[in-house]
Amino acid sequence: MSRILRALAPLGLSVGLSLGLPALPGAPFGTAPARAQESAQQSARLEPLAIRSASGEHRFQVEVMRNDAERARGLMFRRSMPASHGMLFDFEVVEPVSMWMKNTYLSLDMLFIRADGTVARIAADTEPLSTAIVPSGEPVLAVLELNAGTAEKLGIRAGDRVEHPLFRKR
Repeated sequence: MSRILRALAPLGLSVGLSLGLPALPGAPFGTAPARAQESAQQSARLEPLAIRSASGEHRFQVEVMRNDAERARGLMFRRSMPASHGMLFDFEVVEPVSMWMKNTYLSLDMLFIRADGTVARIAADTEPLSTAIVPSGEPVLAVLELNAGTAEKLGIRAGDRVEHPLFRKR
């Protein structure tokens, strides 16, 4: 069981990760959560991130989720994300993680990233609003979520390198 699942299960949160994190029990599909998410998105501090691949360097602006509450919220209830943006989940320790798409309206590419910044695996075109578990397949430090189809369009593959301060400190 991943660290996030172990940490949040006692709090009564769902055992699963929405875009990296557990869904809040009984979270409604109404407008209040959507407004809160849009407000969070507008006020979020964006950080630069680059992916070096055989097809070149690809730059993004990402929101970084660094604690359980941020990881639990993720991209839930959002209806859009600019093409050059993404969300980076910092899990703080290297271990297997699981994600899901509950309450997430956007189809995403999930890039599971090792501590050295290399992409371990890509789960492409994930299904919106699904509770299907998307496993990392190996121990990772982070997950980068991009709009669905981005990895294929840009030629991003497992083994490519993600450049962000999160991976320099190791």
